[in-house]
Amino acid sequence: MKKLTVSSTLGLLMAIFFVCSGQFLISCKNDTPDPNPTTGTTNPGSGTVTTPGTGTTTTPGTGTTTTPGTGTTSTGSVVSVSETIGQTANLTLLAAAVAKAGLGSELNKGELTLFAPTDDAFKAAGYATTTAINALQASDLQRILRYHVIGSRIDLGAFPTNVNTSYQTTLADSRVVVFKSGETVTVNNAKIIQGNIATTGSVIHIIDRLLIPPTITVVDLVKSNADLSLLAAAIDRAGSTIQTLATTNTATGISVFAPTNAAFKAAGYADEAAIKAADPKVLANLLSYHILNYRAYLQTFQNGSDIVTAQGESLRFTVSNNKVTILGKGNGTNVATITQGDFSTTGGVVHIVDRVLLP
Repeated sequence: MKKLTVSSTLGLLMAIFFVCSGQFLISCKNDTPDPNPTTGTTNPGSGTVTTPGTGTTTTPGTGTTTTPGTGTTSTGSVVSVSETIGQTANLTLLAAAVAKAGLGSELNKGELTLFAPTDDAFKAAGYATTTAINALQASDLQRILRYHVIGSRIDLGAFPTNVNTSYQTTLADSRVVVFKSGETVTVNNAKIIQGNIATTGSVIHIIDRLLIPPTITVVDLVKSNADLSLLAAAIDRAGSTIQTLATTNTATGISVFAPTNAAFKAAGYADEAAIKAADPKVLANLLSYHILNYRAYLQTFQNGSDIVTAQGESLRFTVSNNKVTILGKGNGTNVATITQGDFSTTGGVVHIVDRVLLP
């Protein structure tokens, strides 16, 4: 056997080292998953929320807050608002309305929230076909559609819980009210049935009712209803404070519980002469007890809640079998029932009741 020299021994060791190193490097290829994968989702609720209204129910924040982004989102490529509408099966009448109104570019500019009425919502409002949609004036459709749009992106998780929150729409001087309780989110008297549909820069929430922008004040509505003539006389007699409340369009708006003529008569006001003979301060105190300092639609009233009125005292609400009743502090056990509700006006919402609420 040949005797190994120092140099040959070192050469052999280096060869063995490189062979083993190569095997080691081969065995260390990247088979381990990335411990911090990128999800590709946007930050839920990142849209800017407009200043919320100050009206609250008596127990704000007690409902379960919906986890941001838990609503159904669109699948596949994210496209513009108008393209998303066109690709959604139950929004064909909305697509026709957008086309007729010429609002495609306006809706596609981004950073918007669109409450999108379904085909059934359009049909229930009297617009059953694209022919009916196209028969409308473009300007009228523009008013209606802009009343469904908020000028910032707001995902479901960003809406406050158990608060009637007022948002300015892209229709000038016109606001909608969003109320979230648990998993249910309503817009005025409509309900969001599918939410958080992502588009390029904006979000769509599908609703089950067409929202019609109001054009008359509370006083106009009251005076147009013959069964509310005693209330109209009482507003006139009560003076400027009540008249201002009933005619001014503020950010939060108001809710008015409007007693019928029969309700006034049962409370001791037999006719307009009796109203005109009443002390204006007494009438102002009485009528302010029928007003909330924010817009509240029927779906937002919670069973057993005590809600403070513009007069300063509270009303007790009971909700059962889709019926809302109200008990005034001075009514004993005799509740008032909301017989007709959700009349939208420029300054708020009117609900007709069958009993005068006594403070």
